[in-house]
Amino acid sequence: MEKENKTLATMQSEVDDYIQQFKAGYFSPLTLLARLTEEVGELAREVNHNYGEKTKKISEPAKEVAEELTDVLITTIIMANALEIDLTQAFETNMAKFRQRDHFRFERKDGMTEETKKGEEK
Repeated sequence: MEKENKTLATMQSEVDDYIQQFKAGYFSPLTLLARLTEEVGELAREVNHNYGEKTKKISEPAKEVAEELTDVLITTIIMANALEIDLTQAFETNMAKFRQRDHFRFERKDGMTEETKKGEEK
């Protein structure tokens, strides 16, 4: 069975369907930010344990970076839903900003620079 590639819109809808089962519904933005911060902290801890110098204590349960990163993603989707943010649209807007602002920020694999680009446009 082949896995389905979900869109951001599909993920937002799936998370909303899950949240709508509960009377509490979405938490306040401040509470969601606290939860997101907590999840990012757990991700940082796992990255540090897996790629940094700080090893895990024997008593600590094994967790995967992917699990913690997904917790951050799901919490982000929950917060976006609570704030009625379309993540697909927000992604497109931000990627356009990155493409324009950071086009030559880092050394490019194709060797193009802002100067060589300007020379091609003349």
